[in-house]
Amino acid sequence: MSNVPSGQNKVKTFFVCILAASFFWLMNVLNKDNYSIKLNYPLDIEYDNSAFVPMQPLPKRISVNVSGDGWTLLQKSWLNFNANPVVYKVNNPNEASFINSTTLTDQITELFPNLHVNYVIADTFELNFERKIRKIIPIRVDSAAINIRDGYVISSIINVSPSLISVDGPISLIRSYPDTIRVAVPTPKIQNNFDESLPIPLPVSPLVEVSHRDVYISFEVAQYLNVITP
Repeated sequence: MSNVPSGQNKVKTFFVCILAASFFWLMNVLNKDNYSIKLNYPLDIEYDNSAFVPMQPLPKRISVNVSGDGWTLLQKSWLNFNANPVVYKVNNPNEASFINSTTLTDQITELFPNLHVNYVIADTFELNFERKIRKIIPIRVDSAAINIRDGYVISSIINVSPSLISVDGPISLIRSYPDTIRVAVPTPKIQNNFDESLPIPLPVSPLVEVSHRDVYISFEVAQYLNVITP
């Protein structure tokens, strides 16, 4: 009886040899030093957001070029998918105009003690902060422009809620907001009691927080009766 392996067994043996050779080659490669790889990490810019506003989008990620042995680089590549953000603190936003790459590199080096950090690339190194201020603005109704049907009059006080709103944002924008906001009632020929929510005429900016975007206005309307004298 022949002991010559069949064609199928030869194919299996071939693939086992290839797999073993690839495994030993990979082990040999991973044990060597001086490999370089680029890792992408989330970046978190910390600053006093109660007192300052970034005037342009802050960078969200950084690319780090590091060198080391194959095993460590492979491990960092796998962990990169669930990596904690690299935190960069801005202590003086008024004076900060860019990310200090040296400081950022030092922080990243602490995260990778077994690797050499060659250089860091952020989405942008520019920073631009402005001091945040708050402005309280009264809301008034343009009562002279309310269109009442002939023979009718406003027979009550005009209720406005809220009567004050607050706007928070960078000083350059907040200073351009009006000291008083006048809301126009657009309904023509009003003859019934009025109660509606109307939009507050303010510009929309992602840098400005507005306490209210609508105002509730109500008042009563009565028919004017002519007095006929005998």
